[in-house]
Amino acid sequence: MATLISLRSAVKSFGARTVLNGLDIEVDEAARVGVVGQNGSGKSTLLRILAGLDEPDSDPPVRRRGMTAAYLPQLVGADTRTPIEICHAARPDIARVEAELEACAAALGDPAVAADLGRMQRTLDRQQRLLDDFDRLDGHTFAGTVRSILDDLGVAPDESARPQEELSGGKRKLVALAACLAQEPDLLLLDEPETHLDAYRRSRVEELVRAFSGAVVMVSHDRYLLDETVKEIAEVDRGRVRIWPGNYSSYHAARELELYQQQAAWHAQQKEIARLEDAIRRYKQWASIIDDPRHTTRARNTQRRIDRMDKVDRPVLERRKIALRLRSGARGGKRVAEWRDVSVAFGGDPVLIGVDLTVFRGERIGVIGDNGSGKSVLVKLLAGELEPTEGEMWVGPSIEVGFLPQEHAPAPARQTPVDALRAQKPCTEEEAVSALLRFLFTYEQCRQRINDLSGGERTRLELLLLMRAGANCLVLDEPTNHLDIDSVEMLEAAIEAYDGTVVFVSHDRYFLDRISDRIVEVRDGGATASEGGYSTWYERRRAAAA
Repeated sequence: MATLISLRSAVKSFGARTVLNGLDIEVDEAARVGVVGQNGSGKSTLLRILAGLDEPDSDPPVRRRGMTAAYLPQLVGADTRTPIEICHAARPDIARVEAELEACAAALGDPAVAADLGRMQRTLDRQQRLLDDFDRLDGHTFAGTVRSILDDLGVAPDESARPQEELSGGKRKLVALAACLAQEPDLLLLDEPETHLDAYRRSRVEELVRAFSGAVVMVSHDRYLLDETVKEIAEVDRGRVRIWPGNYSSYHAARELELYQQQAAWHAQQKEIARLEDAIRRYKQWASIIDDPRHTTRARNTQRRIDRMDKVDRPVLERRKIALRLRSGARGGKRVAEWRDVSVAFGGDPVLIGVDLTVFRGERIGVIGDNGSGKSVLVKLLAGELEPTEGEMWVGPSIEVGFLPQEHAPAPARQTPVDALRAQKPCTEEEAVSALLRFLFTYEQCRQRINDLSGGERTRLELLLLMRAGANCLVLDEPTNHLDIDSVEMLEAAIEAYDGTVVFVSHDRYFLDRISDRIVEVRDGGATASEGGYSTWYERRRAAAA
């Protein structure tokens, strides 16, 4: 299969920090590659280099002549244009031909051109060439294609006519994805396309990626998305990339098996080296007692055997992960919280209507629903961040609530992570730095302004503060956003071991299946509880719809 783009021995540094160091990757036509790795390993940098937005410090990537690539960034900024205008702007070739056709039409209506038959003929010939180009570019059907893509992604017609800056973060991401698909590129580069999307729209993204005719390289922390859409996993680690065949589950199993095989081979080799080194010591001892050059020769030859061995690297069975240990400070009552006929409205627009819900001690409740359905409003009531418009939000008197918001509020202008820890609970600077290092912050980041941290780093800091607070009821609003898969798995393990109550909003289907023992769906102003995890809820819903 023909190669679209390749990158050889790529090196990329930012100041003194080397992100990519000798990285090799090759993308073929119709490839489906999922890029995984820890936060800061260089995944987004790799995508930007492939997209031509960044240049490596080494040789640039080699692209097939005429290849086109579309890039979806991790964060999509506000734009005053409408989604329709953004998608149309993604095809400047069509816009150029349309503008030239309009110029031809204006010229044909000019009396001076009509009076000059030669000039008229040249204008007609040019118009015909432009019409042929327009047909070749599918310009006549482009507006319908754009509308169809936006519909498929769940962007409603009224939203398509509004400025993009008025839409939610999830809808902005969908508009940016629609603009990428409208380009009909050979290569689609997606950086965390699942961020801010609800489960339904993640499923739509899966379908569109599967149906896309070109190649796809995608950074994602959504294990379901990676399982459903990719055929290869590119693992970025220590500045290099390794390709594993199959989807994420296949990669995870193969990687674990290889590590244990490597561990067995390393132990066997170390045992053999120890045996040979013991023989060398005996030969040297005999040579010192008996004047026989054969003992010296044997010692030398045995040492050469050790030197010629292909050394097996000691496997790293556990990557460095955040040291998250969640513990409650007090047991709390059996009934944790109740929404009693609760309604919430903003500016007269109802979001929740007559919600009745009870949370008991030790439950793991996953809150799901479409974007904008009121999930965050429901959990903010429990966290005390909002008050109900009608009804009562009751929280047990012995319940201490710890809240992790979806959006990180700006920190005080010059506050550092060390300052935040010491402000929360008195401790020495050394103790604060030690705690931050266990959450994978570097010494430099400990004293960096909080407002300069990345989304994943802010989430890790919030989790550390939550851990230190000792709350017996955790309220988590999309806690997996911006976390790498290793950190998500650590969060899952910490919640499973936690002795308190957890209510969380999430669109991560793996996370919902592993953690939740009850699902609450927020829909049309109501909140409906269902026993079991996400898969159980999904099967019930699908059976009911059949």
